[in-house]
Amino acid sequence: MLLVDDLLMFPIRSVLWIFREIHHAAQEELANEADSITAELSSLYMRLETGKISEEEFAAEEKTLLERLERIQKRGRDPEAEDGGEELQEQSVKGRIA
Repeated sequence: MLLVDDLLMFPIRSVLWIFREIHHAAQEELANEADSITAELSSLYMRLETGKISEEEFAAEEKTLLERLERIQKRGRDPEAEDGGEELQEQSVKGRIA
C-alpha cells in the first residue's frame, strides 16, 4: 500500500516542492535587493560626508532609496500588501541601517 500511496501522492508533492523552491528564490532575491539598497545608502552618506553632493541631492536620493527599502520590507512581511495606505517610517528605517 505504501508504494501505491507514494505513486499517487508524487504529483502533488512535486508541485508543492516547486512552489517552495520558487518562494525560497523570491525571498532570497528580496533579501539581496534590500542589501543592495543598504549599500547604496551607505555610499550616499559617504558622498555627503565628503562633500561630493549637496544636502538637496542627498535628501532626494535618500528619500527614493528609503521608499524602495520600505516597499521591499513591506512585500517581505505581507506579499499581498499594496504600496498605498501606510505612512513611510523613515526614522525606524534609518535606525536599522545605522
